[in-house]
Amino acid sequence: MEARASKGERMELRVSSAEKKIFKRAQKLSGDKSLSSFMIRIVKKESEEILARDSQIIATEADRKIFFDTIFGSTKPNQALVDAALKFKSKSA
Repeated sequence: MEARASKGERMELRVSSAEKKIFKRAQKLSGDKSLSSFMIRIVKKESEEILARDSQIIATEADRKIFFDTIFGSTKPNQALVDAALKFKSKSA
């Protein structure tokens, strides 16, 4: 018995006539075989880029929190850091 590829989920989309003409023209220029494959490829690519940017923002926000918690938090510098600062100040003077 032959395995059948399952059909994907269906999405309905309404666009204006002008938008559809633009999409079809771009699809033909892109080399995609169908308007559906063109739209899926383009929307998937853009979606992945949006998600990647969102992940970067989240990482940046996490880094920002760590940075400011370290700078403005209530932790005190350890003795090695105090010694290094004093050594630096004595050489700068």
